[in-house]
Amino acid sequence: MSVRELLRHNDERFCAHARVLSADDWTRPSLCDGSTNQEVLAHLVVGLSAAPGSMAAALVHNRGIFDNANAEMATAMAARRSAADLLDEFERLSRRPRGLGRYFPSRLFLGDHVTHELDIIFALGRNPDIAHDALIAVLNTQVSVPNPFVPAFRNARSLRLRTTDAAWRHGEHGPVVEGRAAELVSVLGSRPHMLERLRGEGVVVLESRLSRPTRTGG
Repeated sequence: MSVRELLRHNDERFCAHARVLSADDWTRPSLCDGSTNQEVLAHLVVGLSAAPGSMAAALVHNRGIFDNANAEMATAMAARRSAADLLDEFERLSRRPRGLGRYFPSRLFLGDHVTHELDIIFALGRNPDIAHDALIAVLNTQVSVPNPFVPAFRNARSLRLRTTDAAWRHGEHGPVVEGRAAELVSVLGSRPHMLERLRGEGVVVLESRLSRPTRTGG
C-alpha cells in the first residue's frame, strides 16, 4: 500500500473512532504542551486548509515562529467551532486539501496525523488502534527525513531502535531503545509521556534530547 493510501485509510479510521470521544474528552489536555485535544484536532484542520495569506499574517504576528503561528490559528479555530464540526471538516479536507494543504507531502501528513492522534489517545489513557503499516511508515520517515517541525530525526540519531510489536529495526550501532511502535513514534516526536514504557540503555539518551516543550506545530 502506498503512503498516500495509508494516509487515506488512517484518516478515515481516525474520523470514525474520534466521533466516540465525549465533550469532556475534547476539553482535556493533550500531550502537545498547552493544547487541549480539541485544539490538536483544530491543528489538523489548519494543516489541511490554511490559506497562504492567513499563515503569513500569523507568522508576522508571531515573529516568524511557525509553531506559535500554527498554535495561534488552531486555538482560534477550536474556540469558535465544536469538535463535531472540526471532525466533519477534517473528513472533507482529508479527501481534498485546500490552501497549503495541497502541497504538503503525504508522508509528512501521515506522520503529523498519527503523532497528533497519539497526543489525544495517550493523554486520555487509552490504547491506539492505528494500523502497524501506518506506524512503521511514520517511523521510517522519522528516522530518515529531517523535518523542520518535528525533531524526530535528531532524536533518533546514533540509537538502535527496536519495535516489540512489529518487525522493525533501525540503526546498527549505539544504545538500544525498544518499545511498541506507537510509543516510539510518540517519543521520537518529542513527547516524553511514554518514555516510561520504553526499555534499553538508550532511553536515558533519548530522554536527554526531549527538553523542548511540544506545541501543535510539531
